[in-house]
Amino acid sequence: MLEDGAKGAVLQRDKETYAIVPHLPLGLITPAQLRKIADVAEKYQTAALKVTSAARIAIVGLKEGDIDQAWKDLDMPPGAAVGLCVRSVKACPGNSLCRLGQQNSIELGMELDKRYHGMELPGKLKMGVSGCPNQCGESSVKDIGFIGKAKGWTVVVGGNAASRPRLAEMLAEGLTTAQALRATDNVLNYFKEHGKKGERIGRFMDRIGFATFQQAVLP
Repeated sequence: MLEDGAKGAVLQRDKETYAIVPHLPLGLITPAQLRKIADVAEKYQTAALKVTSAARIAIVGLKEGDIDQAWKDLDMPPGAAVGLCVRSVKACPGNSLCRLGQQNSIELGMELDKRYHGMELPGKLKMGVSGCPNQCGESSVKDIGFIGKAKGWTVVVGGNAASRPRLAEMLAEGLTTAQALRATDNVLNYFKEHGKKGERIGRFMDRIGFATFQQAVLP
């Protein structure tokens, strides 16, 4: 039996089969990638294909002996589905596709994914990027969230939708994309240095005080 997360595989309820989750940054996918995922599911007679909350497609019900070849067939990197790391970046279409978008959430989200996906941290971490205040990227229930407004990005921190849900708190507003990325660097570096194992950013902020946290991560 594989350790959870080894080979990008997650043990299922039956304790015999596994799910693998190819990484699809922001949930964007090409027709060719869709065909590969469908072909793998059919080739190995998997139990299900599941669109996840992180906008990925989980291939559920693989036998352990098929995992290595399935990844070769896919020719796609695994998503960070488990572990104490940056798990996912969720983003709405933003102003490049949506008539309501005020900022380019695809551009920011792709850069966040490129820089941070899989980064090891004291606790698991999710990001949400929304191109307008409607927050289709679920920014206020992410560990780090971005909300696009007419005058720039509002960055919020400390949210989660886990068993002890918590709404994020506003860290800064009116930021350019470059400033939002610098703020993210500061937040992650400070959390990496001072967070406790298994602690999410919201609980870390509660422990040290939001004012202390804000002062430490803002230039």
